[in-house]
Amino acid sequence: METAQTYTEQPSLEAIRVILRDIAQSQKETDRILRDHAELAKKDKEEHDEWVKKDKEEYAERARKDKEEHDERARKDKEEHDEWVKKDKEEYAERMKKYDEQQAERMKKYDEQQAEQKKKEVEHWFELHREINRIFKESAKEAAENAKETEQRLNKKLGDLSSRFGEMVEYMVIPNLTEKFHEFGFVFEKAYKNTVIKDPKNNIFTEVDITLENGDKVMIVEVKSKPDTGDITDHIERMGKVKAHAKLHNDKRIFLGAIAGVIVNENEKQFALKNGFYVIEPSGETFAITAPEGAYAPREW
Repeated sequence: METAQTYTEQPSLEAIRVILRDIAQSQKETDRILRDHAELAKKDKEEHDEWVKKDKEEYAERARKDKEEHDERARKDKEEHDEWVKKDKEEYAERMKKYDEQQAERMKKYDEQQAEQKKKEVEHWFELHREINRIFKESAKEAAENAKETEQRLNKKLGDLSSRFGEMVEYMVIPNLTEKFHEFGFVFEKAYKNTVIKDPKNNIFTEVDITLENGDKVMIVEVKSKPDTGDITDHIERMGKVKAHAKLHNDKRIFLGAIAGVIVNENEKQFALKNGFYVIEPSGETFAITAPEGAYAPREW
């Protein structure tokens, strides 16, 4: 059996040339298409870059205008605020000026009222002092005629004077007492009247007519129309109670005492001074304070 042999016909040289020409032509077309595509891509990019640039410029311009508008608004707002603040300050200054003027006017009236009150108090004091002198003159004159009746009248009049002396203490003595004690080196910042101490737990009960105090010292003043030795002795006891009560409340200040009277006999005055008390008594248009001196220095509790 014979084997069949197949022969493939080889392309001719001309055919190869045609194929190569077609391939070359196709490659040129492809290159043209690629160039055209690249050109289009380049133009698109240029257009895009131009648009982006223009958009950035427009955005920058808008931002600049917005900033200018914002700055202008801020400037106007600040001017309005500054104007409002200035106006408010001027109005406040005007209100304060009127307030100060009103306060000054009120203080002026108050000072005038106080001056008038003090004038009345001095007149009242003179009247009281004249009344006391008259009582004693009448008493001395009538003593020889009827001693018992005179004593009764004197006690009644002194009783009447006691209430008037209480008024004098409230309106004249207390307001000026701190100033008077300043002459002795005391600077009392506060003044009280009619202080009551009730301490059942420690069995401490007492009353204080006038209290003067500062951060270091306290002055306890007992007021009587005509203090006697018994009143002074009672005040010594009172000072001990006040000091004991102060210690219980950790008050370590120095306590001093004084006796005030509209009539202070020399014996009672010396007795008070010997016990270390200041003595407050009438003197001319006002009152005077005598301090214990020498061996009888002011007693401290």
